[in-house]
Amino acid sequence: MTGERYEADRLHGLSKAGKPLLVRYDLAALAKAVSKKALAERSGGFWRYREFLPVRHAKNVVELGEVMTPLVPLPRLARALGAGADTILVKDEGRLPTGSFKARGLALAVAMAKELGLAHLAMPTNGNAGAAMAAYASRAGMRSTVFCPADTPDVNVREIALQGAAVYRVNGLINDCGKIVAGGKEAVGWFDLSTLKEPYRIEGKKTMGLELAEQMGWELPDAIFYPTGGGTGLIGMWKAFEELEAIGWIGARRPRMIAVQASGCAPIVKAYEEGNEHAELWPNAHTIAAGIRVPVAIGDFLILRAVRESGGFAIAVEDDAIVAAQEAVAKEEGLLLCPEGAATFAAYRQALKDGRVGPQDRCLLFNCATGLKYPMPPAELAIDRHRPIDYAAIANAKAP
Repeated sequence: MTGERYEADRLHGLSKAGKPLLVRYDLAALAKAVSKKALAERSGGFWRYREFLPVRHAKNVVELGEVMTPLVPLPRLARALGAGADTILVKDEGRLPTGSFKARGLALAVAMAKELGLAHLAMPTNGNAGAAMAAYASRAGMRSTVFCPADTPDVNVREIALQGAAVYRVNGLINDCGKIVAGGKEAVGWFDLSTLKEPYRIEGKKTMGLELAEQMGWELPDAIFYPTGGGTGLIGMWKAFEELEAIGWIGARRPRMIAVQASGCAPIVKAYEEGNEHAELWPNAHTIAAGIRVPVAIGDFLILRAVRESGGFAIAVEDDAIVAAQEAVAKEEGLLLCPEGAATFAAYRQALKDGRVGPQDRCLLFNCATGLKYPMPPAELAIDRHRPIDYAAIANAKAP
């Protein structure tokens, strides 16, 4: 925001102006240190991009069996929508440790916290980020404290607690939880790992862009639909593409970056449509997609810049459309999306219908977590084995 520079290998939160810090690299040296061929010979998940990451010493890497997450096409739904074959791809981040893409950012943040000598980490969460921090902090032998809105799904709260964090429910939203974290820095002595309030979570999320480019043969898709709360991943991917071009691995062509939000919490969409650089606090935020229920994002201007520079847009979808999208992808393609991931398919259908994307555009949708963590519709069919079985009824039965 202001262009100030800060020394590396030091503990940093926000800048003096209260804005996020972005990690910069010696890209000329990076280009000499690794090649596409050398990268292709490596196994494993996002730690294979070590030259692009800030951890200097291998002993500080914190691993939990990370994998390269797959690109899953939706061919039946593409045909039904009149789109071209292999035009809809889902990057399924639910295959990562703790079942979500939060593993990327928190693995890097915890590793750097270890490298910089921290012992106690704290953060607000809508669920998945807290689980990732708890897991990686425990793996690193660090203490963690988490605050989440009172209506956070019980499975998330229990997961956070089981993985070693002290977790508190708060009668408010994630920004209210963030205020508690900020208020406890002096009183308790923890380090605030909130979204974009330190420089390293974004470096972990950046690996989504690196991984995507490699999986697609260093050719990027036409558009990326990204579920946007704090927006770390969208900002991180945009940064990854910039770095890849600087070292000559890709050209200047970029995907259109599309920020997907829920109609009940759409501050980025409102700011985009009004031509503003910053987003106002969204009042009475509500949506079934808890991960994108973020009423205010400290990196709002970075999200909006990436969207506009790429020729993309911000789009909001109703909760009913999210539920319908989740059901369609599960029943037609066998892929169980989380609500935030389903929001991207709902947004794709909406954008295809209104012409903002074309039927031949290759679009990448992010499923940010496994759908197994979320409530599912009831399945109540039953059989009494002691009575005659009506096989005709079974033959005609349909999924609910």
